[in-house]
Amino acid sequence: MCGIAGAYRWPDGKVVADRLTDTLAHRGPDGAGRYSHSAGYGEVHLGHRRLAVVDLSGTGAQPMTSGGLVLTYNGELYNAPELRAELAAAGVRFRGTSDTEVLLEAWRRWGVDCLPRLRGMFAFGIFDERTGELVLARDQLGIKPLFLLRRGEGLVFASELKALAAVTGGSLQVDHAALVASLLYYWVPDSRCAFREAEKLPPGSWLRCRPDGREERGRFWNLKDVAAEGRERARAGERPDIAALVEESTRRHLLSDVPVATFLSGGLDSSYLTALAARHQPGISAYTIGFRAEDAKFEAMPDDLRHARRVAEQFGVDLQEIEIAPNVLDLLPRMTYHLDEPIGDPAAINTYLICSAARQAGVKVMLSGMGADELFAGYRKHLANLLALRYQRIPRPLRRGLSQAVDRLPVATARRGYRSVRFAKRFLSFAELPEETAFRRSYTMYDRGELLALVDPDLAGSVDDVLTEHADIYRDNALDDPADFVNRMCLGDARMFLPGLNLAYTDRSSMAASTEVRVPYVDVEVVEAAFAVPGERKIVGRQGKAVLKEAASSVLPREIVYRPKGLFSAPLRAWMSRDLAPLVREVVNDGELVRSGFLRRDALARLVAEDAAGQRDYSKHLWHVLTLEYWYRGATSGEFG
Repeated sequence: MCGIAGAYRWPDGKVVADRLTDTLAHRGPDGAGRYSHSAGYGEVHLGHRRLAVVDLSGTGAQPMTSGGLVLTYNGELYNAPELRAELAAAGVRFRGTSDTEVLLEAWRRWGVDCLPRLRGMFAFGIFDERTGELVLARDQLGIKPLFLLRRGEGLVFASELKALAAVTGGSLQVDHAALVASLLYYWVPDSRCAFREAEKLPPGSWLRCRPDGREERGRFWNLKDVAAEGRERARAGERPDIAALVEESTRRHLLSDVPVATFLSGGLDSSYLTALAARHQPGISAYTIGFRAEDAKFEAMPDDLRHARRVAEQFGVDLQEIEIAPNVLDLLPRMTYHLDEPIGDPAAINTYLICSAARQAGVKVMLSGMGADELFAGYRKHLANLLALRYQRIPRPLRRGLSQAVDRLPVATARRGYRSVRFAKRFLSFAELPEETAFRRSYTMYDRGELLALVDPDLAGSVDDVLTEHADIYRDNALDDPADFVNRMCLGDARMFLPGLNLAYTDRSSMAASTEVRVPYVDVEVVEAAFAVPGERKIVGRQGKAVLKEAASSVLPREIVYRPKGLFSAPLRAWMSRDLAPLVREVVNDGELVRSGFLRRDALARLVAEDAAGQRDYSKHLWHVLTLEYWYRGATSGEFG
């Protein structure tokens, strides 16, 4: 994994490409490369920062030039050995052992038709010296990022948005509609970008730029189609072997010429991957986190460490335990910078600290259990939305009485939080709503009225646009049978939640520590199999991820497989009530978001007051307001880059 950048027919392109590449130095501390060539009446300049993982020699350096093709590439191809063998049989002679060279030669032979054949994570730019064309492409699920900016007939691209901000001299304008979306979700959807002119190349797509200024776009993989095909496979009685596919994917993801370790929280997803990885790499290292005892108690967090220790002991894993007691006042602005866009999930801090510790120990590559919850219905919201259908059958007077009783309960006292009360309040906030609205409210931060009350009244149109976009994406599928409800939720998550939040913060946080994170569950063959599993096999009774648990049961102890779901999060309530309380007051009273009029001080103050009183848990909301504030300060002052 690396950092890529380039300028195509852009004024002062070489200077711009050099700065783009320099801004990405943390993504690739092992080497840097540049390339320049004419392109019609302009020039192309490509840059690369290398994190050497496969083929550590000079033959893996980039931009890679061969026979008139030039490639700058970020990612890993897990089926590179098979593609290499096929190409070699066709007469291709390879200079080295890198997957970069395999990709370049695959492009030479098949062009854009090679893209559906790639199994891995990737974003790349490839230039053809003969035609003067530049093609950009991004992997099927959006694991790797690719930002771009066009002005006139010119284009610049980079692995991170901050690089584009840096080369435009602070001239990029904040997209307030994207900030409204980030308030709703606590992240910016992949379909939007926090700066108006910039955009993200969509997952599973490519963009061809021609020297005469024309452009062509294409899509080589579509998750909506995968889900529809999966439903037909399920109706035909096909039962994919999830255990075999996950093990094969894990084995492929271990391909590396440097040490590989795993995340190990003690939950199902990471424990399963770690156990499988240990089969193929005995003695593999794993990293886990714990929190200060007083913080964990205040947050009512489960003790995950003992489960991680049991897995490590049973499978001979070298477990590294990291206690997280971070200086959040110092980490918050640093993480906001590295995350590129306002992302309010504190799990980004966990990822950064784990990857930093691993990197200090000489580990460059880590495996994560990311994606299993989205694909196999493992989040509480999935089960909660199914339970809501049953709840709606309870007589209305009983529901009203229950709602009033729960509303009076506190979510916390001065010494501890009440997790079950938080869950109950959350459930009742969406349990009686229609399907799409309920699903959205089960994981977003505000309903329409709350969001309208919080932001500038002039942004009411943006609020409705953001809500409509969610509804359109959720309903854009062929899974119209009521029995497909679970897979509709999984599809919505895989299209929005996974690339917009989880894959985004994982990439930025890990690369900030110069570490590559691989996600074996987010593998095209595992994803295709996941949507061939009917919803009733994903949630059985009150068990989410039932089919994955069935697969893992032959490997892991039952108490690990069927333990209550943990949270890869942070003790936000403890942080808000102690470390960050003065900062929250500052942002409410004199923050840039309030002074600019984007946020309304009275509405924000109400959130703070209700949270402090323990009647509502707004710690997540307030944490995101802090991340948004720091991002906005940097974006409007030109500090990015």
